[in-house]
Amino acid sequence: MKIKYFSSLLLGVIILFNSCESVLDEDVYSQLDPSTLFTSANGVERVLFGAYRDAQINDNFGGNIWFQEEWTCDQFWETGGAVNLQAVVMLGYTWDASYPDHWTGLWRNFYKSIRNCNLVLENIDQSPVDGAIKEKLIAEARFVRASAYYGLYTRWGGVPLRLTTTGEQELERASEQEMREFIIKEFTEVAPILPNQGEIAYGRATKGAALGYLCKIYLNAKEWQLCADVAKQIMDMNFYKLWPEYYTLFSVEAEMQQKEFLWVYTCSALDPGNQFINGAFPPEFARTVDGSIVFTSNMRNWARMDRVLDSFYNSFDPEDKRKDLIITEYINAKGETVSLLNNDNTRSFKFLPDPNAIANAHGNDIPVIRYADILLARAEALNELNGPNQESLDLIQQVRDRAGLTTPLKVGDYTKESLRNRILDERGWEFYGENLRRQDLLRHGVFIQKAKERGISIAGEHHKLFPIPQVEIDANPLCKQTEGY
Repeated sequence: MKIKYFSSLLLGVIILFNSCESVLDEDVYSQLDPSTLFTSANGVERVLFGAYRDAQINDNFGGNIWFQEEWTCDQFWETGGAVNLQAVVMLGYTWDASYPDHWTGLWRNFYKSIRNCNLVLENIDQSPVDGAIKEKLIAEARFVRASAYYGLYTRWGGVPLRLTTTGEQELERASEQEMREFIIKEFTEVAPILPNQGEIAYGRATKGAALGYLCKIYLNAKEWQLCADVAKQIMDMNFYKLWPEYYTLFSVEAEMQQKEFLWVYTCSALDPGNQFINGAFPPEFARTVDGSIVFTSNMRNWARMDRVLDSFYNSFDPEDKRKDLIITEYINAKGETVSLLNNDNTRSFKFLPDPNAIANAHGNDIPVIRYADILLARAEALNELNGPNQESLDLIQQVRDRAGLTTPLKVGDYTKESLRNRILDERGWEFYGENLRRQDLLRHGVFIQKAKERGISIAGEHHKLFPIPQVEIDANPLCKQTEGY
């Protein structure tokens, strides 16, 4: 069974929350009586599902957010469509606290999710729900809240840490260290309580997902030993493994069979959908040259054009199967073969079209943490701890083998620095279009350097974080703007 967090599950009594009530102050109407909401596991779950929904980044809004981060990096760019106004700003590093306004929407969504989780945690004690079920629901609420704070932290650094629904509306930003400590504490404490994947509906919090988030926060904080240890703990669960074929990993058909995704944003062809492919289709796309991908009447091809930079496409090994999901030519509606090469115009079809798509919405789930990420995280951590070592190379090779690159890497060919650079390259080839590149470039200390290499002379240290949305600054005077904005 796969859980989809539809908008219809969101409860008006709790969802219309903003981190600062003075910004959004509305009468709320609901068919549900709040006094009975927490009297059953089903009622608690409905609130919790609202929290899940707002902590996810999908549909058209999520696609814009996803690519707005990608556009700050070195793999993608965009032309055409209404979103191009935002793309130009992100590509040129001219964003500010008011624009693009999708960042305000994301900020609000995360805090809505946090609000719902706090409501569950504050009210569940009064519920007659069985103790064992209650313990798991509490752990689940803490997981979702921590995942929302992780999303805030990776984009804005320290933010107001709201742990109750009754606290002061004006609240200072927590420090980055305080944010890390809180997120680590939450995931560490809930991991032993949460069920294993397969013991609960797909798309709900699990032990593996909590450990995956821990591994990621330790990785990006350069807590190398802790990162290596948690990655090993995940590996020793003997559940997760690489899906044998990269080409089909992100397809709708594989999502319920694979054991590679530790955490996903679930999508549906109903709502909310994965809409990435709509901007990847080139003009008048009819099919790929080999006929393996065919545009059908239930799909949509947008004016927006999400393109891959030649410098990235050309960096792949010629034998690397991962680039097979980047199309370089196609057959258009007139039956003509159109080349996309050598014009920064190849297209990522990583999320293969869903045959049952409904207009803009495709059902491909969006991976947040994959087992390949865990393997490469441990490889990176061990290199930072010990320099080039056989285990790091073996872990990298597991990922490369699936890509058809079977020639083993040799320890003697690397220094710590050159292997560090190799791992960054491997991560680029493995995770393109998965919203990990910005974090990776920041961790390796080359985010601003690479922007300048692309001709963005204004790129500066403050661009390592996004500006706090202006509506938050206006409503919460204690929340100070990031220096430089």
